Amino acid sequence: MPTEPTTGLRRPVIGPVAPATAPDQRPQRPAPASRTRRRASGTVPGTSLWRLPLLLMSASFMVIPLWLLVVNAFKSEQDIRDSPFGLPLTRLSLRPLRDAFSNPDFDVVRAYGITLLFVLLVNVLSLLVSAPVSYVIARGTTRWHTALLLLFVAGTFVPSQVLLIPVVYVLKYLGLMGTIPGFVLFETALTLPVSVFLYSAYIRTIPRELDQAAAVDGLGRLRTFQLVVLPLMRPMVATAVILHSLSVWNDFANPQIILGPGSGLYTVTTGVYAAVGKYSTHYAVVFPNLLLAVAPALAFFAIMQRHIISGLTSGALKG
Repeated sequence: MPTEPTTGLRRPVIGPVAPATAPDQRPQRPAPASRTRRRASGTVPGTSLWRLPLLLMSASFMVIPLWLLVVNAFKSEQDIRDSPFGLPLTRLSLRPLRDAFSNPDFDVVRAYGITLLFVLLVNVLSLLVSAPVSYVIARGTTRWHTALLLLFVAGTFVPSQVLLIPVVYVLKYLGLMGTIPGFVLFETALTLPVSVFLYSAYIRTIPRELDQAAAVDGLGRLRTFQLVVLPLMRPMVATAVILHSLSVWNDFANPQIILGPGSGLYTVTTGVYAAVGKYSTHYAVVFPNLLLAVAPALAFFAIMQRHIISGLTSGALKG
């Protein structure tokens, strides 16, 4: 029986051949859609159950005092004592606010002017002092510059009330106790730690090549800061001005101690304390004065809050 000669070659296999796959390239099963959506949203089931009550509780701590302030500013003394949380629509009146403006013991308009003067002077002096110092710290390369920055930052942890007693002795020695210059200098010193911290962090995001280019053009360090760096600091300067303005406007302890009743200088906050008697408190006088003191600060913050957010985040987004 004849046989086929063998040539040593393997006969090709006819039929479908499975593709070769590497051991580390095994096809994976897609994750369920619910799990994918959960990971994308970053939420865990059940968090919405306690989130809403927590938000409502946090909001109540701010809304309830504001409700008391606004409602009682338009009530009579008897209505405030009988029902401080009530809202007698038929008995609400603008007379308490008119009486607050015509109070012989406290001039609201004059207090507004004095407080605005303090805000303006503190912001100008703070910018003139802290901005150049921040530029030197940010552009410095030695450990002494870092130590100077840490010294200013440490000032943010010291409450201003702790400094009142030694500051009173210093101002008495200098003859500035109970005067506008003494109070403005103290408030300016309180703003320096925050200003230096914000300005130095922002200046470090500005490229040093701008300083080198200005030096090539013949500008010195001071002119470089004035013409190149300072205009670029506008967002952070606006943020610092807003924060310092609110701080000076709402300050009570410092003007009450440093200026004192004997100076005849009342801010919008110390004027409220002037309406509190020694043996009794007239709530129909206190609440309108409180509303007149708080309303400008709330309106100013509501209008300028976007500048605060943009200024604080611009340093992190630059460069």
